[in-house]
Amino acid sequence: MTSVLEQVINDIPKNKLVTSQHYEGANLVIYSRDKSFFKNGISTVRELVSKYKKRIELRADPLLLLSEKKAEEFVKTSVPKSADITQILFEPARSVMIIDARNPNDVIGTKGALIKEIREKTFWTPVVRRDSIITSKITNLIRRVHHEDSTERRKFLNETGKRIYEFKRARDKAEMWVRISFLGATQQVGRSAFLLQTPESNVLIDCGINPATSGQDSFPRITVPEFSIPDLDAVVISHAHIDHCGFLPFLFKYGYKGPVYCTAPTRDIMAMSQLDMTHIAIAQGNKAIFDSTDVKNSSKHTIALNYGEVTDITPDIRLTLHNAGHILGSAMCHFNVGDGFHNLLYSGDYKVVNTRLLNGASYVFPRVETFITESTYGNPERTSPDRAESEAEFKAHAHKVIKRGGKLLVPVLGVGRAQETMILIEELFREEKIKDIPVYIDGMVWDITAIHTAYPEYLNDKLRSEIYKGKSPFEAEFFKRVGSGKERKLVIEGGPAIILATSGMLVGGPSVQYLSKLHDDPKNSVAFVVYQFYNSPGDRMQKGEKLVRLDGEEMNVKLEVTSFSLSGHAVFGELMDYMQKLKPRPRRVLTVHGEKSMTINLAREIHKKFRIETLSPRPVDCLRLR
Repeated sequence: MTSVLEQVINDIPKNKLVTSQHYEGANLVIYSRDKSFFKNGISTVRELVSKYKKRIELRADPLLLLSEKKAEEFVKTSVPKSADITQILFEPARSVMIIDARNPNDVIGTKGALIKEIREKTFWTPVVRRDSIITSKITNLIRRVHHEDSTERRKFLNETGKRIYEFKRARDKAEMWVRISFLGATQQVGRSAFLLQTPESNVLIDCGINPATSGQDSFPRITVPEFSIPDLDAVVISHAHIDHCGFLPFLFKYGYKGPVYCTAPTRDIMAMSQLDMTHIAIAQGNKAIFDSTDVKNSSKHTIALNYGEVTDITPDIRLTLHNAGHILGSAMCHFNVGDGFHNLLYSGDYKVVNTRLLNGASYVFPRVETFITESTYGNPERTSPDRAESEAEFKAHAHKVIKRGGKLLVPVLGVGRAQETMILIEELFREEKIKDIPVYIDGMVWDITAIHTAYPEYLNDKLRSEIYKGKSPFEAEFFKRVGSGKERKLVIEGGPAIILATSGMLVGGPSVQYLSKLHDDPKNSVAFVVYQFYNSPGDRMQKGEKLVRLDGEEMNVKLEVTSFSLSGHAVFGELMDYMQKLKPRPRRVLTVHGEKSMTINLAREIHKKFRIETLSPRPVDCLRLR
């Protein structure tokens, strides 16, 4: 059978000097040595796209490329200084030049004129990316990883494309079926992992750990008969919290070589979170389940997608990511299986209402037969105060603690609540309710906040506009980065301050070190703003326990313990509202990512109100969807 690439090439006139053609995932790339065709062949490419309904890109053969040195010189002399270019990277095997700039529009030029000139004069295909406003070395290093070995990257993308366009296992389309196996996050929060299977495909949806436990109970149940790393075709990651992505490098450690699909912010934050996991394990004297090499390998195999971008990921599964409103880059994952045979929507974690950081989750889809929803707060008795009220209470509490001369410790996840809390604190200073005190940022928070400024298109309308105008609340001068144990000691010994530090559940990281020194002074306070996993130190403190063991040390907590509802998860009312808004309404709803009572209660309430089939799956259940 003629491949789709061969069909495309047969439709291009021979005099166009096409030297090679490759897949880049689901996309097709054609390389030509004909300078005129490279510069003016856009109409031909458009005709091919219209005919084959595939993304097709024309690039110059590597022999035409201006040298990297001369190409970089041309870019830097042609682009105005206002673009603020931070780095230029090259992938010669793919004829791609990546230009990172803090003001990318100034690289593109009016109506794309400047970027077109760069392409025509250098023969490189330029890709312009927004760089973070906040300086972060690790962010740049993570971004560079994807372009280190362009030959290997091209080979990987081509092999991925071959798998997408070539059926391997399926024999008879009449025998089509879809099933899902629940390897984690069933009747519990943590270790999200679900195996989606057809006769042709094996796709893992999320690959997380349970950070509040240790040993085998922390990992997805990959020993079930259905799961096999060699048979795995693709992994889809909904967002960068470690209970959804913290086990991914382990798969690469033990032989997985296929693609990982997620948004670009998720790709960047995920690598940072996974590296942080290894550092915390080492600091605690434990053996990490993977190392930085495995993190790097998994990152290199990532294919980033935009919201709304439809792409084939196997011969019979098409994926589209949609905004989930939970954290930067978080996605609801829509799977079109068998060209409309069945449509599955997986929510990941989501927030229905708009927050200070993000717009609420998308709720309109082409088709949905099965909906897998989180149920973290799935109990009807679980009520939450109005968001604005909670934010006002947090600000009032921060003011009170500082006024009495104490330190306010806010344990946060590196992404999400940390940035929302920073926005609230910035408002306090702007309102002059707090002034002349430092706000210390420790752990991953600084670098992940930098990533937020690199992807303003994923943020809500107001915050995006502020960043574009150079008025980002994250750049306020009172935010101070803590980068070492020595600096941490000075913070602890210093005067009144607000401290944002990871981890959010006090299971490791600098937040534990701060609490161990601040716990015995009633003037101080710890404020919880994120979900606390069951039986984590944070959960026990919230329940009023005074004797808490942290890092093997038992301490008598005397500081003030408070909690504020700034969650990025949908509470019960929001979950039911989302079901009301979801279009089209699914035939079946499966509740996951919640303690047993939460998943069962949410399933019961959805069935009672909407009269559709619901189920709270149990661990290692395997369910045929159609």
